[in-house]
Amino acid sequence: MSTALVWLRRDLRLQDHAALAAATASAERVWTVFVFDTTILAGLPRRDRRVDFIHAAVADLHARAGLLVRVGDPRQIIPALARELGVGAVHASHDDDPAALARDAEVAAALPCPLHTCKDHVVLERAEVLTAAGRPYTVFTPYKRAWLQRLRPQDMAERVVQPERLVRGQDALPSLSDLGFEASDLSPAVGRGEAGAQALLADFLPRMDRYDQTRDFPGIKGPSYLGVHLRFGTVSVRELVRLAQSHSSGGAQTWLSELIWRDFYHQLLHHFPHVARLPFKPEYSAVSWDDNEAFFEAWCQGRTGYPLVDAGMRQLAQTGYMHNRLRMVTASFLTKDLGIDWRRGEAWFAELLLDFDLAANNGGWQWAASTGCDAQPWFRIFNPVTQSQKFDPEGRFIKRYCPELAHLDAKQIHEPWLHGGPAAIVDHAAARERTLARFAVVKKDQSL
Repeated sequence: MSTALVWLRRDLRLQDHAALAAATASAERVWTVFVFDTTILAGLPRRDRRVDFIHAAVADLHARAGLLVRVGDPRQIIPALARELGVGAVHASHDDDPAALARDAEVAAALPCPLHTCKDHVVLERAEVLTAAGRPYTVFTPYKRAWLQRLRPQDMAERVVQPERLVRGQDALPSLSDLGFEASDLSPAVGRGEAGAQALLADFLPRMDRYDQTRDFPGIKGPSYLGVHLRFGTVSVRELVRLAQSHSSGGAQTWLSELIWRDFYHQLLHHFPHVARLPFKPEYSAVSWDDNEAFFEAWCQGRTGYPLVDAGMRQLAQTGYMHNRLRMVTASFLTKDLGIDWRRGEAWFAELLLDFDLAANNGGWQWAASTGCDAQPWFRIFNPVTQSQKFDPEGRFIKRYCPELAHLDAKQIHEPWLHGGPAAIVDHAAARERTLARFAVVKKDQSL
């Protein structure tokens, strides 16, 4: 009787699952396993919201499908488990993070059977969308155009799992405390597991057609809030693309564009792994950043004096989520107003974001810092006051996270220092001039 093991990582669901579909199509008995990787867990705070989220998703799969749950280093655990079960193959989904690729190579070398990996986390990956010259795209708009031309029904078709072939394991589920963690303050609104993802999706669908009109305003309910579910695979990106493609509205197409951005950043990480530690554009390594610890701490804590920046940073600290518009505003402020290296901001987001994903986080930060491909040009610098006035005109979002400003009216709240509030830590106009000077080292390579 043919047997297989499916190693779940960032694909914590049972429906529309590529590795599970492949395994249950080729083997009569299929075990599933998730490893709480102690090499990763060791560096996390004891009340980490992401561990809480993952544990809930794993608990759901343990109850529904008899998921095997192990704790330790998967480089040892997966080969040992494959031998213990006597399986003919191990299946897993692709993961293009450099550390994950190295891990998977070690596992494959130690296995007594083949390791089959497949695409699941994105719709089109790696070398599936290339220029006519066979090179990866480094500018989003032509990439999107080529992506849409390349997309086939089979790319977004459901990967059908045969659940009757899944073998229920007998492993006990370790508690958070068994793992060395405590329950976090993860909001119930985030949703848990597949059911939580589907509830959020059902809530978003009536709003999807207006997404293009609402997505930039943090004070209103515009986004899908599915980022963490995409990150850990409690929802299939193919399902989301199918839904977006079934609507012709501007909102649906804008949402689809955001999903394509995910694919874009993942293919960049695959082709240019140096971006995980260095600027995409080598010449931008010449930019000299400031090392002002007081400014960095003020930014982290949401006390820069710029209300929209501070509200966004406090939202991140308090919830693990930050509205996408504010990710751009706060990143621009750190790099362009405070002159601090984008890698410090990237690391801070990586520590706190529920939906932290190396490819997307790095891509967003390098875009804001103007060091990446298809980046915000260095001479275009977000004004934190005008961003505030435009995207939170009534100060609704600001007042939620900066209650000390609640007494100010819609006009006053964007510049509280003019109305008795504390001074901003930097003057934006002066900071802008410093940034223009800072980037003079690469000016000769830029076309205005």
